[in-house]
Amino acid sequence: MTDTCPVDLTANLIRCPSVTPEEGGALELLAGVLGDAGFECTRVDRNGTPNLFARWGAKGAAKSLGFNGHTDVVPVGDVADWTVDPFGAEIKGPNMYGRGACDMKSGVAAFAAAAVDFVQTQKPDGAVILTITGDEEGPARDGTVALLDWMDAQGERMTDCLVGEPTCPNEMGEMIKIGRRGSLTAKFTIIGQQGHVAYPHRAKTPMAPMVRLMDRLASHTLDEGTDHFDPSTLQITTIDTGNAATNVIPNQVKSTVNIRFNDAHTGDSLIAWMRAEADKVAKEFGVEVQMTTNISGDSFVTEPGAFSQMIVSAVQAVTGKTPELSTSGGTSDARFVKNHCPVVECGLVGTSMHQVDEYVVVEQIRQLKDIYTRILTDYFA
Repeated sequence: MTDTCPVDLTANLIRCPSVTPEEGGALELLAGVLGDAGFECTRVDRNGTPNLFARWGAKGAAKSLGFNGHTDVVPVGDVADWTVDPFGAEIKGPNMYGRGACDMKSGVAAFAAAAVDFVQTQKPDGAVILTITGDEEGPARDGTVALLDWMDAQGERMTDCLVGEPTCPNEMGEMIKIGRRGSLTAKFTIIGQQGHVAYPHRAKTPMAPMVRLMDRLASHTLDEGTDHFDPSTLQITTIDTGNAATNVIPNQVKSTVNIRFNDAHTGDSLIAWMRAEADKVAKEFGVEVQMTTNISGDSFVTEPGAFSQMIVSAVQAVTGKTPELSTSGGTSDARFVKNHCPVVECGLVGTSMHQVDEYVVVEQIRQLKDIYTRILTDYFA
């Protein structure tokens, strides 16, 4: 019986300096491990972004379980702030340290190790598919999106998918994600006319209309929450004039807001609301209000059912905990996968994501492999 060690694989992945958009050897390492186990591996790079597609079993199988994850990591920042080598995978006490240890090379290692051992011992009637990107921490335009585009063109299909991102706030097994809020960023510029503060009638301040607009947006209650989601939130992230003088009315001011929204809205409906508020302010103050927007993803939810219950049962069997079905947190590549097939996220504790001295509890890597193995076993039973 094979026993691919997810801890060793995590360490080897951490030692690959795969800071977005660099591949760093991580996907090459995985292609070697998976290829040796009989997976058909294909690089699906697009616009310089590295991606890996791996399938065991027949193309177009009636039943195919997919795993999705990423090997790219955020920059380490100032190396002097680290007490360990960011790419050293050093084990100290119960933890393994390094950039990507938590987010999410340990998750990729766990599902890759589980898949390798499972297909060699069980020979499932169906396909096991791994889609691994190098662009989750970056713009996310040519990562999982590119993989899904390529799969559609090639006739490849997952019937269900599990994303291995960290999902537990504090303890292993306490939460899985069945959906995510949408994310929308809006940038505003108000154009006025510069002048002396002592002669405001000879100028046109952009500040008062911007303050009015930001107050209207921030004080508005978007909703009270829905069946699967907490209330939507809008946060002002910056207001800036670039004006260092105290006696000058600036000619323009810029601001940015970010909305994390539930299924009571779409990105387009929120944009229409903000545009209407901006137009009211523009008319009220006689100024020009410019607005640009970017929708990172609309909200989605995978309704609880057989697939999510299978994951809950696997988590219970390994950890003894019954995970909460949550839609909290930021965005993930599940927002793209949901257009292809039902998707649920299940991973380890994410307390150290993106931090200096990022770490993963070594025992949790083994637990996560066991959870994924049980999910594979139950899925193809």
